[in-house]
Amino acid sequence: MGSNMARRLKECGFPIAAVYDMNTVAAQSLAQELGGEACADLRQVTKLSDVIITVVTDDKAMKQIYVGGLLSRSKGKLFINCATITPAVHVWVEGKAEKAGAQSLEACMASSITQAREGTLYLMLGGKPEAFERAKPVLEKLSASMRYVGPAGKAAEVKALVNMVMNINTAALAEGLGLGSALGLDLTMLREVFSQTGANSRVLQTDGEDMQNREHSCFFSAAHAAKDSGIALKLSKQAGLNLPLAAATRKQYARMAKEGLGELDKSGIAELTFKGRHQKVNPNVA
Repeated sequence: MGSNMARRLKECGFPIAAVYDMNTVAAQSLAQELGGEACADLRQVTKLSDVIITVVTDDKAMKQIYVGGLLSRSKGKLFINCATITPAVHVWVEGKAEKAGAQSLEACMASSITQAREGTLYLMLGGKPEAFERAKPVLEKLSASMRYVGPAGKAAEVKALVNMVMNINTAALAEGLGLGSALGLDLTMLREVFSQTGANSRVLQTDGEDMQNREHSCFFSAAHAAKDSGIALKLSKQAGLNLPLAAATRKQYARMAKEGLGELDKSGIAELTFKGRHQKVNPNVA
């Protein structure tokens, strides 16, 4: 996601001054492509940049970069954080940034790699209104649509719910197609019927054919689906709500990760539901 966002911004006239990634080979390759510096130190990223966009895996990674030098001499800088992490960590980042004299904005993404490259992401934004206004010129080049949700943490709450419902829909579709296959139904016909009835969903459009054809090239991994459903369940616990569908879905995606299928696309959940498929898929070959 991050590399394709950088490519898009470069094409739109924004100089990419610095690139940082734990995968140094990937960072060096992208920096060479875009004319920036592949930084070995997070402090150098901030030194070279006015706006720093972060796309990391989870809460732990987010905290590591912010205590690991990213906020060094950051007065006047703007940090735009795009990872799907818990709302509390976005609030924590904003507090750390403000203490350092910088600004922070959460920019949660509800799209995938293709949209990042094309600049057609859907963004949910949270933070101080002035940070949002400052970030707009950049965000407008990355998105087809965006929605300012409110203070820090609120966009992350919305994103957690988006992914929770998406993951439930994906698991339900896998079960429907799996049962259809076991009954001997033509799955192409079944998907067409689904599309014209109450069984229709965005997931049917993006994942239905892939489930049928066992094409699970990764755009959003099962491991990330498990993580994101877990964020929603944590919020539900805090709110005193029981969400059995979300819990069951997270259990399925956690099972995929445990069995070595976590790097398949979320559509790979069909490997657990289609009769005769389980444990016959190579996670390295989609």
